[in-house]
Amino acid sequence: DGIDRAYFAVFDGHGGVDAANYSATHLHVNVGLHEEIVKNPAEALKCSFQKTDEMFLFKAKREKLRSGTTGVSALIVGNTLHIAWLGDSQVMLVQQGKAVTLMEPHKPERE
Repeated sequence: DGIDRAYFAVFDGHGGVDAANYSATHLHVNVGLHEEIVKNPAEALKCSFQKTDEMFLFKAKREKLRSGTTGVSALIVGNTLHIAWLGDSQVMLVQQGKAVTLMEPHKPERE
């Protein structure tokens, strides 16, 4: 469609690397295949995080895996930046030498 897109993600495994590796392998595919990727990238990210989680939970139950992961992804569409995250992973944007707060991290004490 003539619009440049770029995707970046970082996953931090907890209790092993299985969930992080699974997410790194599947999340971007789920985002790219999501029906809203062109019209609503934020929704595509949100739904794809949830779908990837459900897919891994099925695999983890079947294979008796016990790991988890936090994750953060950035999707650039044209000149718009979309951020999605799960857990306490954080994103920092530095613009002209100054930190720009993009998110409030998930913390156990936060409702």
